[in-house]
Amino acid sequence: MAKILIVDDEPHILSALSRFFERSGHDVLCAATGEEAVALVQAEHPAVVLLDLLLPDVSGFEVLERTREQRPVVIMFTGHGDIPLAVKAMQGGAEGFLTKPLELVHLGAVVDRALEKAQLRKLSNAADARLARASTEMLLGSSRPMRELAAQIELLAKSERTVALLVGEYGTGKARVARAIHALSARAPRPFHQLDCSLRPVETLDLELFGVERTAGGPLPGLFEAAEGGTLLLDEISDLPGTMQPTLLRVLEARRVRRAGGTREVPVDVRLLAATVRDLATEVTEQRFREDLYYRLGVMPLHLPPLRARAPEDLRETVAALVAELRPGLPEAPAAVSDEALEMICRYPWPGNVRELRNILERALMLARGEDAIGVSHLAPEIRGSGEGTLPPHVSSSLQEVERGHIDRTLRAHASNRTRTARELGISRATLIKKIREFGLGERATTPTSAAEGSDR
Repeated sequence: MAKILIVDDEPHILSALSRFFERSGHDVLCAATGEEAVALVQAEHPAVVLLDLLLPDVSGFEVLERTREQRPVVIMFTGHGDIPLAVKAMQGGAEGFLTKPLELVHLGAVVDRALEKAQLRKLSNAADARLARASTEMLLGSSRPMRELAAQIELLAKSERTVALLVGEYGTGKARVARAIHALSARAPRPFHQLDCSLRPVETLDLELFGVERTAGGPLPGLFEAAEGGTLLLDEISDLPGTMQPTLLRVLEARRVRRAGGTREVPVDVRLLAATVRDLATEVTEQRFREDLYYRLGVMPLHLPPLRARAPEDLRETVAALVAELRPGLPEAPAAVSDEALEMICRYPWPGNVRELRNILERALMLARGEDAIGVSHLAPEIRGSGEGTLPPHVSSSLQEVERGHIDRTLRAHASNRTRTARELGISRATLIKKIREFGLGERATTPTSAAEGSDR
């Protein structure tokens, strides 16, 4: 039931208007002074306020100004109406301006429109709040490009059946964005599942996605059935085997799956999100990815920029969000980052993107326990550069060279243990192995280690 606040110092007007709107089914509040009106707005949050301009203690304009933060829809009225007063009221945020005597039928229509606007405003505020929370969870920042990306994500979330393709380098937060899309959509109460296509052989991948009909314990549903009503993220979709691509396309078109060994098709209602670091258009050109599946997945592609391409304010906000996220698990860790450390963080190219930044900050928070803030000395050597508290001189190098050097240093730090190296870099072990081969680091990666570590490579 919508609340309406009537503010007037004339008792007979309060009584007449109160009875009129109560008969219409509204919850009516009354105030005879401006101070009383301000207190009721702050305590009761009425949707609409009918506000007399002339009150015994303060003017209606002052009440309008002091209740602006609560954002009720305000209709002002007075017995001395003129154009300058009406203009001033509208400039102050009033929705309408009426003159006494008030015609109840007309006033009822005005209030009905005001209530509709109040409801739309409430929905908009809730959507803005959800988007703000999701933006923090996605670690996007607040620069104009990031706000535009967040708006695209909100639009995509509302189109809760549209397939979406998330494109970006390793560690740019594609999985976070996928979870935010799910959380902002009508599918939020239902399951969210994620599968990395690069980590499974084709036989296992087929069973995990589509299920198997005959097992000792009966049918075993796949992830498409497990995510019924919710969202399924297929990470590294470019690694989906060619033999499975036609099957996935059929599932997307028919919205039905057939388990391995089965004959019947099971209907599924799942929103599919796909993520990739590769240019799928190139994969199609080189005949490694089906063209029809590419067009089906690419209805609305979202490109997540790497950290080095984001505005400094975005990076600072990402640092603050990650520190807030990590601190609960690290007792006595500081809540702030010193200006000097933050400057170094902003100048580093971050080849591992958000994953690398998160790992560096987690290490820094552990080292800085008991301190007021993360300082330069708590940052990893590659962030600090060659001198304590100073940045290294610029050396011209390609991004590939920077990435190779960072992987090589991390492998050295972990005695060539691939599992630990991949964990610190924030990438999968399979991805690390690809990078080792790509950069010619195979000899280092196969250096003998202890028997206990060798099994982790």
